[in-house]
Amino acid sequence: MSIDQAHRRLRRSPLALLLTISLLVLSWLTPQAAAVRFAPGDPEPRFDWPLSPDPPVTRNFDAPAHPYAPGHRGVDLGTEVGRPVLAAGEGAVRFAGTVAGRGVVSIDHDGELRTTYEPVISAVRTGEQIYRGQVIGKVTAGHENCPVAACLHWGALRAGDYLNPLRLVRPDTRLRLKPWDAAG
Repeated sequence: MSIDQAHRRLRRSPLALLLTISLLVLSWLTPQAAAVRFAPGDPEPRFDWPLSPDPPVTRNFDAPAHPYAPGHRGVDLGTEVGRPVLAAGEGAVRFAGTVAGRGVVSIDHDGELRTTYEPVISAVRTGEQIYRGQVIGKVTAGHENCPVAACLHWGALRAGDYLNPLRLVRPDTRLRLKPWDAAG
């Protein structure tokens, strides 16, 4: 048997296939790959937590059934009044102002993604280009039902659909292994 034949046979072996799949899965789960897993072909975004150190989540995302249905269109992060709020990713400030008596900052990112932070005292202006980790404001009091000193509400919207902003900073590590028939 020639070296080429042996190499081809090894590439077709179940052990080689299992090893290749294992390496792909392991590389996917490493900290370097800790980012959102969007649809195939989407660029892998680079986002960080909007508070440092990584804050506790005091209220989780609860997707609304339709745009005007009840739900929680973001997550609440426990913190204290005056904590700097950081831009989760680079982009342009879409809005920096007051809505219903609370300070709000919204940032447009590539791929029709918008992140929103409230209640904050803004340190940026509408239209300003910002970078990941830049201070965009400070947390203020006034978030209802916050179980700690203060909470930052952090939301994410992609092309009009609300999504869980935790997917921006936590890898999606759910795996599904399907049966494999070695004979087939």
